[in-house]
Amino acid sequence: MKANASDTAPLLVERRGAVLCLTLNRPEALNSFTVPLMEGLHRALKEAAKDASVRVLTLTGAGRGFCVGQDLKEHLERKPSFRDDLRERFNPLVLKIRALEKPVVAVVNGVAAGAGMSLALACDFRIASKAASFHTAFVKIGLAPDSANLFFLSRYAGAARALELEMTGRPLSADEAFAWGVVNRVCAPEALAAEAEAFVSGLASGPAKGLALTKRMYNEMLFAKDLAAQLESEALLQEIAGRTADHAEGLKAFMEKRTPQFMGN
Repeated sequence: MKANASDTAPLLVERRGAVLCLTLNRPEALNSFTVPLMEGLHRALKEAAKDASVRVLTLTGAGRGFCVGQDLKEHLERKPSFRDDLRERFNPLVLKIRALEKPVVAVVNGVAAGAGMSLALACDFRIASKAASFHTAFVKIGLAPDSANLFFLSRYAGAARALELEMTGRPLSADEAFAWGVVNRVCAPEALAAEAEAFVSGLASGPAKGLALTKRMYNEMLFAKDLAAQLESEALLQEIAGRTADHAEGLKAFMEKRTPQFMGN
């Protein structure tokens, strides 16, 4: 049953036994991030960390998309500092997911782009529909990767493949993501819910402390020693990229639904 959400809330929170299910609920905008949605995610993760009865978290999107990153219309209205926005909202979200000593499973039902792709990559496991696709997207609007996108992608897929995706912006299909080790499972769209439920049920019935310690070990092995430093570096570099004429052109082209004409400045 729904814990604290309505059908129109930007984040739906549902409890299913020991599993806390979070659904990004802006289907008309492919679940792009707004301030209220980000705040809801932060609250849910904070509460889950304190609730011992929550054994596993799942993250998915409503409608045909998982999450396409920052809502660019809201971004244009707010005109935030990239550095401050990343430090206050996006970077802490990535760190909360990695610090949560419970498995977090991304159920990727559709397109995951930009920081939305980063959200999926920050999770412990990714189960993807064959209809899903992954788009680094940052280069398309004249920006550099952020929210640890390149950081995670290089560890899962390898540095050369990650750099190719970041610099070309070409989409990564679900099947290719599975072949590269970016996702754990791929299934037909109609089988996604059942596949995710079976996988999550196994985790929820496992030894909670043992899983928590395994995640801590995994973080120390691959992430913990430099993830925070990487996120801070991204905030500084994205601030520089966000002030370029190419980024302004990229945003304008996106809003006008045309190919950007980057001039290199």
